[in-house]
Amino acid sequence: MRVLLDEQLPRRLARELTGHDVRTVQQQGWAGLQNGELLRRAAAEGFQVFLTGDQSLQFQQNFARARLGVVVLAASSNRLEDLLPFVARAIEAISRSQPGEVARVTP
Repeated sequence: MRVLLDEQLPRRLARELTGHDVRTVQQQGWAGLQNGELLRRAAAEGFQVFLTGDQSLQFQQNFARARLGVVVLAASSNRLEDLLPFVARAIEAISRSQPGEVARVTP
């Protein structure tokens, strides 16, 4: 799957998401974009999944007609140490992700 890693997540997390083509918002040159525009660009560029730690994103955006899936990491912080326990479940959620769906990954 082609995955876009949200800018508030540590870039080093991309290395842990084996089996997927992961790019960061920064690598795409999209840092600072509002979520709606970011999601539109991601879908237009062929990303299939948006991986974020923003637990309120699913309440701010309407994903029903979205062309990509969203995976939310429900960690206590966005520090890499706090996210590493989520990696195996995140990889599974990414693999199962469907356009317009939001999957919440908990420890």
